[in-house]
Amino acid sequence: MTAGFSVEQFLPLAIALLLAGGVTGILAGLFGVGGGAIIVPILYQTFTLLGVADEVRMPLTIGTSLAIIIPTSVRSYFTHRAKGAVDMRIVRLWALPIFLGVAAGSALASFAPGWLFKIVFAAIAGGNGIALLIGRKDWHIANEPAAFPMRAIGFVIGLLSSLMGISGGMLSNITLMIFGRTIHQAVATSAGLGIIIAIPGTVGYMLAGLPKMSLLPPLSFGFVSLIGFALLAPLGMLLAPAGARLAHAISRRRLEIAFGCYLLLMAGRFVVNLL
Repeated sequence: MTAGFSVEQFLPLAIALLLAGGVTGILAGLFGVGGGAIIVPILYQTFTLLGVADEVRMPLTIGTSLAIIIPTSVRSYFTHRAKGAVDMRIVRLWALPIFLGVAAGSALASFAPGWLFKIVFAAIAGGNGIALLIGRKDWHIANEPAAFPMRAIGFVIGLLSSLMGISGGMLSNITLMIFGRTIHQAVATSAGLGIIIAIPGTVGYMLAGLPKMSLLPPLSFGFVSLIGFALLAPLGMLLAPAGARLAHAISRRRLEIAFGCYLLLMAGRFVVNLL
């Protein structure tokens, strides 16, 4: 903690982080996302209140988010796989390109300005929020392209995901639906892709932040806050299977509207911060 930060100030933040961890787990299973869209704004606000330097605040937020979504992505993936909904051909096709995209994004994090991360998050989250509010049931626009274009798409998903601190579900869900996958197939497959994004992304942000340890709060390992991880990860991991089961059992429209509104609100928050 920064000097002068009292327990009385920290307690409500800790409660908020714990609640966010629960929501993260449900969303991880329900939407095939690791919960980064929820975690990133909350962590950013927390680090702002803690007085973390603006220069490292956003990359610390992104790196911590990637670390937190590792366990939720793993549990969500295995729950979906048990139901036979994961398209393993897509997972294998995108595994290496996504890994390379994440590596590129993590390397960029070592010198990129904070506003770049905010712009990427606001643009992708805002676009996805609009898509959720539209609520189109059939996003099938084109047939799946050949292997090389598909691998290029995987690279872009990995790159943008690592710059946003998400597991890729916001990007891969709609991409897969455009190429004819059902929503449940897209959600399940995105959960598997989240593991490929979150693990190397976390390691990359840890390494990228080592030269700036003097600017980071205590109990940070590079651009990963161990406190943030400890508070959010357990509940996310615990509740991810419940979210995955809900995805196969209930209508998602109201939740899509709520999540879409949340994404637009958070995108707007970062846009205002940039002005």
